[in-house]
Amino acid sequence: MKQPAHTVATAYVRAAMQAMEIDDAMALPALQEAGIAPELLSHPSARVTERQFAMLYRALAVRCDDEMPRLFSRPLRPGALKFTCLSLLEARNLYTAMHRWSIFHRLLHEDFRLDVRREGSRAVVALAEPASRPPNKPMALELMLKLVHGVASWLIDRRIQLLGVDFSFAPPPWAAEYDILYPGPVSYGMGRTALHMDASYMDQPIRRTRSELPDFLRRAPEDWLFVPFKEARLEHRLREYAAGQLPQSITGEDAAQALHLSVRTLHRRLAAEGTSLQSVKDQLRRDLAIQRLTGSQDAIAAIAAQLGFDGPASFHRAFKAWTGSTPGMYRITPPLRR
Repeated sequence: MKQPAHTVATAYVRAAMQAMEIDDAMALPALQEAGIAPELLSHPSARVTERQFAMLYRALAVRCDDEMPRLFSRPLRPGALKFTCLSLLEARNLYTAMHRWSIFHRLLHEDFRLDVRREGSRAVVALAEPASRPPNKPMALELMLKLVHGVASWLIDRRIQLLGVDFSFAPPPWAAEYDILYPGPVSYGMGRTALHMDASYMDQPIRRTRSELPDFLRRAPEDWLFVPFKEARLEHRLREYAAGQLPQSITGEDAAQALHLSVRTLHRRLAAEGTSLQSVKDQLRRDLAIQRLTGSQDAIAAIAAQLGFDGPASFHRAFKAWTGSTPGMYRITPPLRR
């Protein structure tokens, strides 16, 4: 089964728009284009789908005439990602492609240098910031790191599992979202912003072709921001299993048997990951509810039944507890077209 898509906290959406210096005149039509009710941005527990966030990013990139909207000192004009990728597709392997990218990047701006190197059994791709320049915005660094990870995974047609992610800044208020964005442990206050991966990835040949590039660009930033991957985390295996059982709910005994664990080990490992069986089930149903409210015209009663609720009233109560909003607020704008 395909891993059920996650949702993104509006705190992260607000932080991105603030970093991009987006005013109301630009924000409102972009939010409408993405199918996001502006009122949701003021609700601390509200969330949007990955697709809505990607659509909002595209809308803002077009309006700013900048593929990294106002995040760096110099705009990356439309076409920057296309020509970057074209310069990488003929590389012999991922290491050569990343080295080419570091050279091509220097032609675009000087806010940071893309540093690619092997360190023993690891490969490290770092965003080296010059001491002579003001520090970059944290959001700019993390989105650029996502771009590097996403493009690298796309080039070799493999989900690159990360050994670690380093950020040069302190944990931001939206740090919990990194569990969704980065397939690997995250550290803060480090000397550099960097990705760590097994060095063997760098020897992988480039498997993508020029004919596949237009579809990748058309969907950007969705395919590089939300790189699909199979996590080693038990939470994600449990989420996938629970999704396959809906509308029936699952017990700890059900989950433990399906995942070949004892009930005690299941709960212990989930606690070590900072979650619980009930939390995983609630977040799954919350995310699926938001996706169906924004992406379909199904009646709320039908959505409630699909998610295992005994009626619309119990669904309303749960949804309000999850998001701070009613299901109807997610239908202020027309459903997104597929």
